[in-house]
Amino acid sequence: MRRTGQILAILVIITVSLTGLSPGAPIKNAKYYYDQGADFLKKGQNAQAVAKFDQAIQMDPKYALAYNLRGVAYYRSGYFNRAMIDLNKAIDLNKNLEIAYNYRGLIYAKKNNHSKAIAEYNKAIKLNPKRAVNYNNRGMAYYRSKAYDKAITDFSKAIQLNPNFAVAYQNRAKAYFKKKDYSKGKEDRRRAESLESQKAFQQISGSKK
Repeated sequence: MRRTGQILAILVIITVSLTGLSPGAPIKNAKYYYDQGADFLKKGQNAQAVAKFDQAIQMDPKYALAYNLRGVAYYRSGYFNRAMIDLNKAIDLNKNLEIAYNYRGLIYAKKNNHSKAIAEYNKAIKLNPKRAVNYNNRGMAYYRSKAYDKAITDFSKAIQLNPNFAVAYQNRAKAYFKKKDYSKGKEDRRRAESLESQKAFQQISGSKK
């Protein structure tokens, strides 16, 4: 038994010397760097996120999720052309990436191509009909196309899915004002302001409902 233990110890030493990894050290594969990139993205550290996604993609050039989130990081950094290239690649590799379609819609909206934006949001909604932000974004594309009734329908759906979605209330208020339905517009605006005040108070107090 003692001899067996010595042999195992020697094998561990040889493994560590060959791989450079200590026992229990994380395996630095593509997913390792992807997870690090996702953490940086959550913290709003977009440049650091891109660097990690670069490493993930270098290790696995067909890593659709890494292209997807690197595209998001580029979008949030204002690099819309780079973002579109990555989002297109992500979708080429995986047609079911709802977030990629949503962000492609946002890029088209930035370029005032609202019909293409709507087409992208349609795809995102088809993949995930329960995500409020997709309806809100499509609602804004309809609003900017002056299709105010369709915009209100989408903002209402976003609010139905997320009753605390202050931005959706604010956007619906704008649409109501465009239709000269001032009472509903004012009501929505008050609701949006109330939700924003509650959110600010919770951030200051550290409390959550």
